[in-house]
Amino acid sequence: MAINKSRPKKPSKLSVYLYIPNIIGYVRVLMNVYAFAICFTNKQLFCILYFISFVCDGIDGWAARKFNQVSTFGAVLDMITDRISTACLLVILSQVYRPGLTFVSLVALDIGSHWLQMYSTFLLGKASHKDVKDSTSWLFRAYYGNRMFMAYCCVACEVLYISLYLLAEKPTEHLMDMKTAADICVLHDINKKESP
Repeated sequence: MAINKSRPKKPSKLSVYLYIPNIIGYVRVLMNVYAFAICFTNKQLFCILYFISFVCDGIDGWAARKFNQVSTFGAVLDMITDRISTACLLVILSQVYRPGLTFVSLVALDIGSHWLQMYSTFLLGKASHKDVKDSTSWLFRAYYGNRMFMAYCCVACEVLYISLYLLAEKPTEHLMDMKTAADICVLHDINKKESP
């Protein structure tokens, strides 16, 4: 009796784009776009959408492992969504609280530290930036080595940022100033195109 030793079929490009965790990632992007579009007018809905998107960050990782749909594209989509959404919220906080440099510094720290971790992982030939078993840093080993500790740190940080946004006195006035400045630039562009 012959044993069939054929290799498993490779997934198509479209099927990788349609992996469940990647679809969750697309939903997160859409939620964040809408959340930031309304952050000037509806603080509560903004916070709800932002937090749901954050929770979906954990769900997409679980789904990737559960359904064996781990992909480099999904990891990159997840990282970019995380970094951009956190950076946008920190920029908003920098407009609401003074000195804003504190929050701008947190943007630089967040993006810089993640970029360095990803790049160093690439240089070491590791498959994941969370593989820090041989790291000399006890903090990296504690953070990436213990999912519960990492989840606690991530949730605590995001809840702090959302709470600061919700507690800000009249944040929409400062945020509207930022939007008004953008509107002036857009109106200038429109008028420039209309003039001969």
